Amino acid sequence: MVSCYAIVNVMDTKNYTPISTASSTDNYENITVEIQKLEGMLHKADIPHDLWEKANMQLQRINLTLRYGGNINQLDMLVKYVEWITELPWAKRSKDLLDIEAAKRAMNDNHYGLDKIKARVLEYISVLMLQQQKKELGRFHAPVLFFVGLAGTGKTTFARSIAEALGRQFARIPFGGLSSALDLRGMSKVQPEAEPGQILKALRRVGTKNPVILLDELDRIAPSAQGEIMGVLLELLDPEQNGHFIDHYVDYPFDLSEVIFVATANNTRSISTAVLDRLEIIQMPSYTDEEKIHIASHYLLPRLLNDSGMAPDALQVEDPVWKHVARLSGYDPGIRSVERKVESMVRNAAFRTVTGKGQKFVISEGNAKEFIEE
Repeated sequence: MVSCYAIVNVMDTKNYTPISTASSTDNYENITVEIQKLEGMLHKADIPHDLWEKANMQLQRINLTLRYGGNINQLDMLVKYVEWITELPWAKRSKDLLDIEAAKRAMNDNHYGLDKIKARVLEYISVLMLQQQKKELGRFHAPVLFFVGLAGTGKTTFARSIAEALGRQFARIPFGGLSSALDLRGMSKVQPEAEPGQILKALRRVGTKNPVILLDELDRIAPSAQGEIMGVLLELLDPEQNGHFIDHYVDYPFDLSEVIFVATANNTRSISTAVLDRLEIIQMPSYTDEEKIHIASHYLLPRLLNDSGMAPDALQVEDPVWKHVARLSGYDPGIRSVERKVESMVRNAAFRTVTGKGQKFVISEGNAKEFIEE
């Protein structure tokens, strides 16, 4: 096997037509072409040698079977399987940024206040940096941070900030509505429509084996599946076990020991004690009106103006209007309600810009109702 560190995508599955739909006169030629493609994918990809041997043996067996009139659907199944194993990042990893000052800037750029939580996250990042410098440790042993709080209090943003601070890729796996452990661990490839679970899907999306993976909303798992999904979480979060995580579809151990897992939930009532023992709970506080105003004016408005393509000074909001926006959020502990109000301001200003009503706008108490949806 010839190894390389790039994950090569030889086949575009969007344009792939299953061989089973081809005419009988073209089958033999199509089979030969597809088998050659699969052989090329296996030889070019950097995958474990024994997995390569296993896949190559399956390929040769199917090749022999099809020569004597075997089921063509078996080759269609193997095409999908080979594509998956060759595109997983078995050895590709990003290089960590070992700069605590850059980590501080990332925290401050993305979060206002919350000094105790930022300090705890920076301590966590510091441990990871020291472990990275000691190569003999081999694996990370820092506890899994578990942000608990109501919607809009910044849980997901902190997870993204950890990835940004370390220079790692970021992936989010929503647990809301997961109904089976197979959603995480995948289904055997012999099953119709089988595919890997959410863990390996996330790794394939980001293209590295050491991303930050957010296990989002652990408290929203379907009640009927809580027991079995908690069992998979125990394996994922245990450094003694996650180095040999087996997805049923790939059917080969994948090393998750370099992944940094971060978790969130609104509350911990439905989460098993065994899983909680592997998590370090960080309680997210509610925002005061003053904090909401600062976040809206210094973080949300500049970001939304930039996202909309407008100039940074295209919209100015007077202080009394910000106080009104904060009051409109009522008892919302987070900033979701405030963000929706700021979005309505920016959308209205964008509409006025493209319809020729101006380039810069000032929102005051007198015209606030024209810009803000209540």
